[in-house]
Amino acid sequence: MADARAIVAERGLEHVKVGVFDIDGIMRGKYISRDKFISSLDGGFGFCDVVLGWDCQDQLYDNVKYTGWHTGYPDAPVRILPDTCRELPFEDNGLFFLGEFSPPSEIVCPRALLRRVLERGRSMGYEAYVGFEYEFFVFTETPESVREKNYRDLTPMAPGWFGYSVIRNSAGSDFYRQLLDQCRHMDMAIEGLHEETGPGVMEAAIALDSALSAADKAALFKTFAKIIAQKNGYMATFMAKVSKDWPGQSGHIHLSLKSPSGDSVFHEAGKPHAMSDAMRWFVGGQQMLMPELLAMVAPTINSYRRLIPGYWAPTDSTWGVENRTTALRVIPGSPKSQRVEYRVAAADANPYVILSAALASGLWGIENKVEPGPVVTGNAYDRKYPARLALPRTLWDSAQRLKGSKMARDWFGDAFVEHFAATREWEEREFRKHISDWELQRYFEII
Repeated sequence: MADARAIVAERGLEHVKVGVFDIDGIMRGKYISRDKFISSLDGGFGFCDVVLGWDCQDQLYDNVKYTGWHTGYPDAPVRILPDTCRELPFEDNGLFFLGEFSPPSEIVCPRALLRRVLERGRSMGYEAYVGFEYEFFVFTETPESVREKNYRDLTPMAPGWFGYSVIRNSAGSDFYRQLLDQCRHMDMAIEGLHEETGPGVMEAAIALDSALSAADKAALFKTFAKIIAQKNGYMATFMAKVSKDWPGQSGHIHLSLKSPSGDSVFHEAGKPHAMSDAMRWFVGGQQMLMPELLAMVAPTINSYRRLIPGYWAPTDSTWGVENRTTALRVIPGSPKSQRVEYRVAAADANPYVILSAALASGLWGIENKVEPGPVVTGNAYDRKYPARLALPRTLWDSAQRLKGSKMARDWFGDAFVEHFAATREWEEREFRKHISDWELQRYFEII
C-alpha cells in the first residue's frame, strides 16, 4: 500500500482509475480522486452492488436473492488490490487498479470465488499455474456503425481465410505491434499472436502465470484489447460464435500444478504419457464434472452455437493426448511443460468463473482419486460416449445441472451457485422473449 501511495504521489496524479469485474466478466469502473484513492487503500470504498445484480445490458435480474429492489441496491464494500497496479499508456501514463468485493458481497464476487478455490487447493498442497489463449474477431467498424448495420454484413479487418498469415500480420503490423507493446506495458504480456482461420480473426496466447494473476491478466486483456481496437478504428469481439459460416472463438486454458517447493505435480517419468497419478485424477475430475459445471464454462446463449461437431469444439466430456478434437487435451512434456488444456472453454466466459470450474473439478478429482474414461485417439467426433459424458445442449439445462451439483455447492458455496445459476436462467428467459430472423424467414409466409 505504501508503494501505491508513493507512485500516485510521484506522478502528481489527481485521479486514479479503479475497476471490478461483474458476473459476466465485464469490467465496471470509474475515476476516483487522489484523496479518495489514498483513503480507500486502508478502508476500501463503496461500489453500488447493482453491478452484481444486472446483466451485460444493465438490465436488472428479477430472480436473485443477493441484491435487488428488495435490498435497495446499497453500496458494497470493495478493497483495492495494490499489486494489480498498471500504467495506462494511452491516458498520459495514468494508473489503474483492480478491486475485489469484500464481505458480505464476496460470496458472489467472481474474483473472490477463484481466490477461495485456490486457497483450498493450497491447503491440499498445490499451487496452480495457468495460461489463457483467446481467439477474437476484429472488424473495421465502430460502436455506431455496428448498430446502424444491425450487426449484419460487418467488414472484417482482413478478408477471407488465411490462418498464420505473415502477409496479414505484416500488412497490419501497426495494430499488431500496438497490441503487443501495450499489453506488455500493462503487465499482461502476449507470448504468441497470429492471424487465425477466418476473416479478421486473431489469436493471442497470454504468458503463463500463477492462477489468480493469470485470471486478472485474461480479464484485463479482454477489456483492453477492445479498447486498443476501438482507438484504432476497429471493434474486437469475444463472442463464442459470430457467424454460422465462420469458426467459433475459443478461450482455451492451459493448467498445471506444482508443489509448494516448485516441483511439478503432473509429471512422472516412466508413467504412460508421463502423467502422474495426480494428473490422471485431475483429468478424471475435470471429465466427470464438466457436464454439471458447464454453465460456468459456457455462460451465454451464444456459447452453445459453438459447441457443435466438426468446428474444433467438443460436444462430450472427452480427453486425449495431443488431441485437439477432445474437450481435454493432455500435453506431455518436461516437468516444466507437462499440462492439460481445457479446450471446452470459449472466449465469452468470465475468466475467474471458468478457471474456478476447471481447477476445482480437477482438484476434486485428486481428492477423490477419480479415474478418467478411456483415452480417445483419432477423431473424437466419430465416437459414441456414455450419456453421462454428454454436455448439456442449452444454457437452461446447464443452469439446472449446476444447481443440482453437490460438488459445486461444496466448492463454490450455495450462495454463489444459486446466484450464478439464476443469472443464467435470466439470460435464457431474455433470449426466449425475442423473435429471430430465422423464425420470420421460415414461418412468416408459409406456416
